[in-house]
This record gives sequence, C-alpha cells and structure tokens, in this order.
Amino acid sequence: MDLVPALEEPLKKVLGPPTAKVMAEHLGLHTVGDLLHHYPRRYEERGQLTHLADLPMDEHVTVVAMVADARLHSFASAKSPRGKGQRLEVTITDGHGRLQLVFFGNGVHKPHKELLPGTRAMFAGKVSVFNRRLQLAHPAYELLRGDTEEAVETWAGALIPLYPATAKLESWKIGKAVQTVLPSAQEAVDPLPDSLREGRGLVSLPEALLKIHRPHTKADIDAARTRLKWDEAFVLQVALARRRHADAQLPAVPRRPAADGLLSAFDDRLPFTLTDGQRKVSAEIFDDLAADHPMHRLLQGEVGSGKTLVALRAMLAVVDAGGQAALLAPTEVLAQQHHRSVVEMMGELAEGGMLGGADRATKVVLLTGSMGTAARRQALLDLVTGEAGIVIGTHALIEDKVRFHDLGLVVVDEQHRFGVEQRDALRGKGKQPPHLLVMTATPIPRTVAMTVFGDLETSVLDQLPAGRSPIASHVVPAADKPHFLARAWERVREEVANGHQAYVVCPRIGDEDEDPKKAGRKKSPEDEAEKRPPLAVLDVADHLAKGPLQGLTVEVLHGRMHPDDKDAVMRRFAAGDTDVLVATTVIEVGVNVPNATAMVIMDADRFGVSQLHQLRGRVGRGSAPGLCLLVTEMPEASPARQRLGAVAATLDGFELSRIDLEQRREGDVLGQAQSGARSSLRVLAVIEDEEVIEQAREEAVAVVEADPELTAHPGLRTALDALVDEEREQYLEKG
Repeated sequence: MDLVPALEEPLKKVLGPPTAKVMAEHLGLHTVGDLLHHYPRRYEERGQLTHLADLPMDEHVTVVAMVADARLHSFASAKSPRGKGQRLEVTITDGHGRLQLVFFGNGVHKPHKELLPGTRAMFAGKVSVFNRRLQLAHPAYELLRGDTEEAVETWAGALIPLYPATAKLESWKIGKAVQTVLPSAQEAVDPLPDSLREGRGLVSLPEALLKIHRPHTKADIDAARTRLKWDEAFVLQVALARRRHADAQLPAVPRRPAADGLLSAFDDRLPFTLTDGQRKVSAEIFDDLAADHPMHRLLQGEVGSGKTLVALRAMLAVVDAGGQAALLAPTEVLAQQHHRSVVEMMGELAEGGMLGGADRATKVVLLTGSMGTAARRQALLDLVTGEAGIVIGTHALIEDKVRFHDLGLVVVDEQHRFGVEQRDALRGKGKQPPHLLVMTATPIPRTVAMTVFGDLETSVLDQLPAGRSPIASHVVPAADKPHFLARAWERVREEVANGHQAYVVCPRIGDEDEDPKKAGRKKSPEDEAEKRPPLAVLDVADHLAKGPLQGLTVEVLHGRMHPDDKDAVMRRFAAGDTDVLVATTVIEVGVNVPNATAMVIMDADRFGVSQLHQLRGRVGRGSAPGLCLLVTEMPEASPARQRLGAVAATLDGFELSRIDLEQRREGDVLGQAQSGARSSLRVLAVIEDEEVIEQAREEAVAVVEADPELTAHPGLRTALDALVDEEREQYLEKG
C-alpha cells in the first residue's frame, strides 16, 4: 500500500478532528498542503504595533498592543439585580491610537488577572462601535511574554505572522497549526523547472514555504513571496498555454470571403467609412478565419467603438464562404436589440428567400427561450437547412434541439456572463470546431486579459467612430446638496424639451418582499449611510411621473417583465415615443438609442466602476453631447464618493478598470478564474505583478511547445492537477 504523500495528509490526522473541522468549514483547508499554502496576510514586528486607528469595521482583526489600563466595574442587570454584574474594561494602545476591550460576567476573571498595565499581547475579535468608540467585545488573546520556553518556541523570529483568520480560529492558533505541519514543507514537490528557477534566481519551494511562515527578516518574506507569485503565475499560464496548444491542434474549415459576395455588398451599403481600428481588427480576424485551425479571439472595445459592426463583417465573411454564424447574447433584451440592429444595417441583404431580398442575401433569424412555438419551429428549420446564414440568440442556442447546417463562426457577446462550458457546448454544434470571437465592452487591463482570458488572442478597438459625442459626467451629492438633485431633474426636462430622451437607472426593481430575517436585524451605526434599501425602479418612476418629471412620458424596464413587454418598451423608447426610461441594469450592455442623451444613475455608489462606465456608454451615441449624472448620498470623504469622482473624471475605460481592480480584492476580479476556490490567487496581484505574469506566460509557452504533455516535468503536472481537476482543464471558469 502506498503511503499518502506528506502534503496530501488530511489535517484531521495531524491536528485532530475538532481543529480540522473548523479549518475545513471556515477556511476551506483540508490537507497539510492546503494549510502550508494558507499564507500570512501580514507580519507584526515585536517592537512595532498595529495602527489601531485604521481598524476596519465589522471585520475580524488581530492586533498586537500593550495594555494601558484595566478597570473592573460592577453593575445591576436582570441576572444580578443587586449590582453583582461585572464588566472588565481594558484599554490597549499602540502608541498612536487606543482601543477599548470589554469582558462580561464570568469571563472577566482570567483577563482581570492576566491583562495588567504594561502587558503585551495579541488580541483578536470583531471590531464594533459602542458609544461612538471602537471596541472589541470578548476578544481572544495570547500574551507575548517572550521568556517562557513555549512562547519563544511559538514566536521564534522577530516577525509575528498574522493569518487570515475567522471568529472560530484566531490567527495564533493557525500559526501553531502551521508550526506543527511545517516540517512537511521539505517534501513539497517543486512545480518550476530547475532551469527556470535557477535562471530567475528563485528560492526552492520548500525554502519559500519556510520563509513565508517563519521569516527572520523582511528579505525572507520578499524572497518567499516572489517565489510563490511565480508558482501561481506560471502554473496558471501553463494551464492556459496547454489549452491554446490543444485548440491549435483542432481542425477547422478555413473561411475566406468571396471577392464580390455578401461582405462587399454590405460594405458598399455602409453610409460611413470604417475607422482605422476597425480595419486593423477586421484584418486580424479575417487572417484567423482563413486558417485551418479555429480562431480564438477576444475583441475588446470601448463602449460604442463599433464592435458589433466588426463582428457582423466577420459573420458575413463566413456566410460568404458557405458557413453559418451564431451570435450568443446574455439577455433576451440584448438578443432582440442585436437582431434589430443587424437587420437594419443589412437591409435587403437580410431578406434571403423573401420578395425584395437582394440576390446575395441571407436570412437573419432570432432564437430566444420565450419565442412562440411556430416562430421557434421556423427558426430551427431555417438553421438546419442552412436557409439562415446568421442566427442571433440567447442560451436557447445551446439547447440540444438546435442543429445547424454548417456552423462556421460563434460570436459571444459579453463573455463574462458565460462560462467556457456554454461556449464549448455551442462550438460542439459545428461539424468541425467553428471559429470563435468573444466580444467584451468591459475594458480589461492586459494582465487580467492574460490571466482570465489567457486562452484567447486579443484585439483592441480603442478609437470611437466619427460622429460620437463626448459624455460629460458629474457627481450629484443628494444628501449634502439636495438642490443639486432638483437641478438634475431640470436638466432631464431640458434635454426632453430639446427633442431628446433620458434614462434613469436604479439598483433595484422594487417588487421584492423584504426578507423578514434581514428586516429584524439591528443596524450598527456604520450602516447609517446605507440604512435604507437601494432605490427601486417602480418607486422612482412613480415619484418622477407625479413630481419632478410630471407631464413627460415615463416608462419602466426591468428583468422580471415578460419578454414581449420588455421588447415593446424598448421599441417605444427607440422610436422616441417615451421621454424617460426608468430601468435597472438591463440596459447596461448593447442597448443603442442615439436620441437618448441624458442618464441619471440613482444610488450610483451601489454600482461597480466598470458597471457605471458601461451604463454611461448608453448615452452620447448620436451627434448630440451626452450627460451622465451620478447621484449618491454617501459623505464626501467616503471611498464610494472617491470612486464616483474617478468615474466622472475620465472616459478611459482601461484607466477605470485599473482603478476598479485596485479597489477590489484580487480574488473578486478573477471571480473563480480557476476551477474551485482553492486555486484562487493568494500572493499574485494581477495589476502590480504585470511583469511576473508576462514573463511567466513566455516561460509557459516555451515549456508547453517543447513538451505539451509535460512528461519531463512531473512536479508541474502535480501542481496543474491541484489547480485544475483533470476533466476540468479545458473549463478554466471565466470571471
């Protein structure tokens, strides 16, 4: 019988079932290897204390500080009406700030004896506010005596590691558990090829694990982190490089447009010339389509940069070459919108087989889940016979019933809404793997594109078509300056008086029942600014129609409406029959009404930076200038207000996506960019570590080209299996 490798040993055997259970349930740690890769969040130096002034509210924190004073109070309570209740108040200091600790009842005796003025200790608990002061109630603590055998043993080294902890398991208990398993680090299998490690001057994996958990100097921490960043970047890039390599081995039908076919007839119809960017990106796409292995390309374009036109030209080139093209959209509203705009752009070229259709025309069909049976049956028939060259649809396209005559190209709009599984299900409908073009209007910094979309080549459209207008953006501080909000509604009326239209966006629909569990919860003072629920479409529309926008036609649009009703509302708005559309973020992507010039975003602080940028891109799509007003009640100094200020200050989506990333935690950015939480990035920061990611990508490509099966790299194979289960390597889940 094989012995279990040291790092795969279950924690319950090493640490005992109770501790192992807490680690599994609260930290997702199951094996010795998992615990060794649970790195300290930061380090405290013996002589240096945490800044108590910077503690985050409602978070579980660990602080190292000194007791300034301790007082025992008696008080009367329901349990001890004679004034026998006891409360111990301890004030701790770090030389900059002070923090109150409180202990009650029988829990006061031990700390009363141990926490004497001048004592240094680590304290862990959840920060709350009482009488406008920060406090920790009943914190766990560990004295830092530094003279007893055990304390010296446990806190060996001048740097105290502080681990991401939970209420159930304090940082120092995790530290002690790490101490127990640390000898196993010697058996860690190194995923980096020796030549790479030596060439880059990186320490070995066992050494890195020892140094990150038990550093003696700051240089130890730096050496360990640099090495561990390389592991994360390199293993992930190898997984992506292997996927690209496997895709490049697949056969595909080359699709070259006919010299005087549908594409040239379409180009002749265009009332404008393509931008240089559109020409360049189209050339990259046509080169890929002509190859005998499938194209895998990501098309990034600022909101309104004309991505749809580029995608449509690619689709027409494939139809010219005898194939079919499918455009997959994330919502029905967007699928219908795409269908309408494609049919409009193509004119009689979209009327294949119909009276009045051009000679070289094809049919453009729509396929969504809510279509009537007859229309659906006809659409399916048009696809299987090849009558329809282009199909636009939602997830309905992925269903088993959908068959194509000869699917040559799949265009996925807003990739971040789809997993790779869905992409692959649609690709599986071709006789041979079809070409793939993924479009996104969310600007993605290069390093994130390399990490999250690393299996795709990237094209960027960063130039706006002629005739697009700039968008002025302003923050409206509704709480500080209520008259600013009144002025915002006047501006909307002015736009309408000039023959234009406006959007009002709200975070919520408003027909949800309040969750009784949430309703009963007590709010802490720091929730004050967010006490009320987010503003809702139905309430705001009602208030505007009866108040500030009385006399204008106001309609609502949200995701829970029946698809036919949504379509009817969008049609009326597009036709100019509605002055103001009050909507949720269903209008975030792809909705194109050039006459809409103003947008008011209510509770703008409840949206992410990229989302605000997307929403703002819905105005200024015609020749009149656009206006976007970001309404918020957050106080001026709050991070939320600074975020809105950043959005108002620039129209550069790439700049905003960097700000967005720097403000969010790395893990959120990648979503589950890898399969399963255990492989999410721990030390690699996508924005800061641009250089490491680029170098890791180069190294990964070289390794995979030389040895696609990684036969010479058993350690790397093991790491890959840990990152991605065997059957999921091709499903690196997208963020």
